[in-house]
Amino acid sequence: MNVAVVILNWNGKNLLEQFLPSVVEHSKNEATIYVADNASTDDSVLYLKDNFPDVRIIQNSTNGGYAKGYNDALKNLSEDIFVLLNSDVEVSQNWLTPIIIEFKKDKNLVAAQPKILNHNKKEYFEYAGAAGGFIDQLGYPYCRGRVFDTLEKDTGQYNDIAEIFWATGACLFVKKDSYRAVKGLDEDFFTHQEEIDLCWRLKAKGGTIKYIGESHIYHVGGATLNTANSKKTFYNFRNTLLMLLKNVKGYNVWFLILMRLVLDGIAGVQFFFQGKWKHTIAIIKAHFSFYRLIPTFMVKRKKHASRMKYYSIKSIVWNYFIRKNRTFNELK
Repeated sequence: MNVAVVILNWNGKNLLEQFLPSVVEHSKNEATIYVADNASTDDSVLYLKDNFPDVRIIQNSTNGGYAKGYNDALKNLSEDIFVLLNSDVEVSQNWLTPIIIEFKKDKNLVAAQPKILNHNKKEYFEYAGAAGGFIDQLGYPYCRGRVFDTLEKDTGQYNDIAEIFWATGACLFVKKDSYRAVKGLDEDFFTHQEEIDLCWRLKAKGGTIKYIGESHIYHVGGATLNTANSKKTFYNFRNTLLMLLKNVKGYNVWFLILMRLVLDGIAGVQFFFQGKWKHTIAIIKAHFSFYRLIPTFMVKRKKHASRMKYYSIKSIVWNYFIRKNRTFNELK
């Protein structure tokens, strides 16, 4: 089973200098390493050519964000498994083997992720993915090891193999044939939540997605777009609405969208009184962008919407803020 580790880069020479050596060192003889450059204007590509001659370079003509960047990079690759790896990730020894073994063992497995730990606080889980992702009925994402901003300490409580709803885009293993069967990532998302949408479509096709706790990596998170950036707020709020419209079958989706719009409005008011006006404006812009994209996504909805149950709890907001359940195991 051939493996392609593909790192998407945009003006990230400093990240390549810091993190690429661990990928090269710990992926020897197990994978071909690619860096897909999203039309960088720094000297990232020159740095790669001078310092990592064995790393293959894919040069995308535009910066199409995460979704288009990876679709363009992967379209001509022939390996059986693609590993979509963020540029701000330090991998560990033997990080590939346990997951590849699981792909060989479980023929229904279409996507997977390792344990994601915080690079700056290595005994804790990292926000983007932790120990595997889920969403509630309104599309709010949460993870084993991370609920909203509460990050659990890694004490071995998730040293297992578990079926999950979505695998993080920070380190996403996906079977080539399955990726292409669902036409890859949705480029209208640009960035954020696109991996959840991808996993939703993979599961709707009958695939299984797993977390493999024997493998672990360390993720900085926010290195390319940090949590204080209002653009991240825009994409997260807009793309959740798009994801629900696209994938939830039945008239019930409009009630769910209305509920999200109301809760988004409450979040916008909170940002306003916290003095974070850019985030309030970002939510307003996200809603108008969603409205403009409704016709496009109604077409996609006809093809992708399914009655598959996608949530295990109805409201993570209620559990977290009202019932004060702050960890994944408390939610159960």
